[in-house]
Amino acid sequence: GAVLHTFTAGRLLVATPPLVDPNFDRTVVYMIEHNDQGALGVVLNRPVDDLFSLPGLERWYEMVNEPHQVFSGGPVEPDALIGLAHSTYDGRTDGWAAWRNGVGTVDLSRDPADLVPPVDDLRLFRGYSGWSPWQLDGEIGEAIAAGLLLKPQRYVTPSDLESEDLTRVYAVLLEHCDVYMGFK
Repeated sequence: GAVLHTFTAGRLLVATPPLVDPNFDRTVVYMIEHNDQGALGVVLNRPVDDLFSLPGLERWYEMVNEPHQVFSGGPVEPDALIGLAHSTYDGRTDGWAAWRNGVGTVDLSRDPADLVPPVDDLRLFRGYSGWSPWQLDGEIGEAIAAGLLLKPQRYVTPSDLESEDLTRVYAVLLEHCDVYMGFK
């Protein structure tokens, strides 16, 4: 298939039917990183039950946005935990890595009271979605060729993380945004 050199970090990918891979059926993926080494993102709209029972995770409970859920970030390393949050600090510290537009990752192994800078709108993800070098680029090229990618993905803003019901983000994006992509 065609390979399109494009970087999606900080953007949303919306999986549209028909989709072969059930891991991504009707999902919205926030792309954390995308470079020559590959791509990494988390699925925003797949809540998982009862994960606050994991050791150490309960200390983050008060910082997590309502409805205090953990989400399945994707099929890769399902025991890995990723914290995605918002901060006005646009740099890196021992516990924070800013990515784009105030959205970044939090080191969940740290004590929340010691986290600098302060963060809000925290979301927790178990596992992630990953692509090998150039794999996602090829899938984007195939989507364009098939007419599935109609407009470039938009960047995520902190308000995207504030929604109390991330499970509805798929329907909202399909209603109000021109972000469509089929990927495997």
